[in-house]
Parts: sequence; C-alpha cells; structure tokens
Amino acid sequence: MSKRDELIEKYAEDIKQKFDENPDMDLLRKVTVGLGPSIYNLDSSKVSGSDEKELDTVKNNYLVNKLGLSDGPELMEAINAVIDTYGRSDKNKHRAVIYYILCKKFGKESVYN
Repeated sequence: MSKRDELIEKYAEDIKQKFDENPDMDLLRKVTVGLGPSIYNLDSSKVSGSDEKELDTVKNNYLVNKLGLSDGPELMEAINAVIDTYGRSDKNKHRAVIYYILCKKFGKESVYN
C-alpha cells in the first residue's frame, strides 16, 4: 500500500470516528490528491483551529478559490463548525478531512469530477 493510500485510510477513519459518517472514498481520494505533496508535510497536512490566519487560508484558498463559493460569514461559520466537531483540542486535524467535510457540506462534489 502506498503512503498516500495509508493516509487516505487514516482520513477515512477520522471521518467515521469524528463525524460519524461513512466517507465517499472516491471523493476523499480526489480531495487528497488535490492537496498534492502537502499531505506528506507534518505542518501543511494539518489545520490549526486556533490560528485565524490558517482558517482564513482555508476559507480563501479552498472555499472561495477552489470550490467557487462567494465569500460571506457563513463560510467561516462552516469552518468553525467542522473544527468544533473535529475537536478544537485535537492537534491532528487533517486538512484533507476538513476539506472533504466542507466540500460535502456545501454540495460541491462536482468540483472534483
């Protein structure tokens, strides 16, 4: 099994345990591949829920630029809701999981087709 496949399995477990849902493995794979080599870097593979700059990056680079959503307060509310569900104190909030959950939340799966 490749390193990427191992990470995708780990992300799927997080989705099952933290968000109580069975992940769409095809979409999870596409979200993960879309993150490129950042998934292998300890720092860039995770999201800090307490760093406003980091959360702004998720909003601007992912929700607005990648998913094509219009900027508004509901975007940061959604990010914070995902961070809260994941667990603010959990230091291993994987970027791929957060992006996957946000993609599903906003119904933007078609971006990855």
